[in-house]
Amino acid sequence: MPAALDNLRILDFSRVLAGPFATMMLADLGAEVLKVERPGAGDDTRAWGPPYDERGHATYFEAVNRNKTSVTLDLASPADVARARTLAARSDIVVENFRPGLLDDLGLGYEDLRREYPPIIYCSITGFGRGPGARLPGYDLLLQALGGLMSITGPADGEPQKVGVALVDVLAGLFATVGILAAVRHRDRTGEGQRVDVDLLTSLLAALVNQGTGYTIAGAIPERMGNAHPSISPYELYRTGDADLVLAVGNDRQFASLCHVLGAPELAGDERYATNEQRVRNRQELRRDLEQHLARRSARAWTEELTRARVPAGVVNDLAGAFALAAKLDLHPIVGVPREDGTLVQLTRNPISLSVTPPTYRYAPPLLHDESPASG
Repeated sequence: MPAALDNLRILDFSRVLAGPFATMMLADLGAEVLKVERPGAGDDTRAWGPPYDERGHATYFEAVNRNKTSVTLDLASPADVARARTLAARSDIVVENFRPGLLDDLGLGYEDLRREYPPIIYCSITGFGRGPGARLPGYDLLLQALGGLMSITGPADGEPQKVGVALVDVLAGLFATVGILAAVRHRDRTGEGQRVDVDLLTSLLAALVNQGTGYTIAGAIPERMGNAHPSISPYELYRTGDADLVLAVGNDRQFASLCHVLGAPELAGDERYATNEQRVRNRQELRRDLEQHLARRSARAWTEELTRARVPAGVVNDLAGAFALAAKLDLHPIVGVPREDGTLVQLTRNPISLSVTPPTYRYAPPLLHDESPASG
């Protein structure tokens, strides 16, 4: 069965996370991706460890580079720049996340390539755009700080915290994937290529959703609240008889069910807690009352009973627990992807399920080969 993106060729100049994540998503859906790497060193993430796999390869690199082939090109070499131009002219899509202007100086920028090949789709991923912020370094931690995410993450009385994964890069990679697919759709209709621009800063601001519009519409500047939600309660961690329990109560029916399971139906009728707005206003009193009842049993015992009552509740898993839960639910979170020697590397599954053209896992993240690209 043909894959959804069969016959799409992508030349991938991107490094680290946002760009490679986008091109891996497209590769999973069938696109042919050729990754351009530095001779001798390759992508920066090849050296980002530990952890490493059993062969000493950084698992960071392996996270976002399956289903690709790799070639090394020295962009300081005129001969290798010429090879890169040839490869670009044979490609449908170019993806890059260099400092703005660098590929233009080499004759590999969008305007250069579109003159030679007008249908080209050219995706640039930057930290802060191609204007006044072009020279600012686009590292995820810096973006989480400058983009406001750290200001709303962490305990109210503690220091700002970053999210435990490079979330801004992942978000930008997803936005880039959507932009590229939209450009492909447009070209299918008209034959016209275009430039796709994605920057990490506005990717983060767009992903702040309700927190962002709280500011843009109401002028509200949110502060850190730990695990609490600014607009919903109870919606955070609560102490039980042995550990923390997550409650994510999103409506009045769920709250009434929670109170019934706790053996405290009177709380649902308390005017302080009768509506979500009142529960938000009185969240500290609500916490006190709920934890008095939750202290009678363990977090896992409450989870089982509340889940049966259709009240969203659970314990805080580590990654082993999270993968085990997905496996228990038949979500098959891990796939074995074949290496060059036939052994398998265990990677996270693409979460997209398609009934006719599902993602495929054709080959493992590439080894670094210092050689010229194949002539085809």
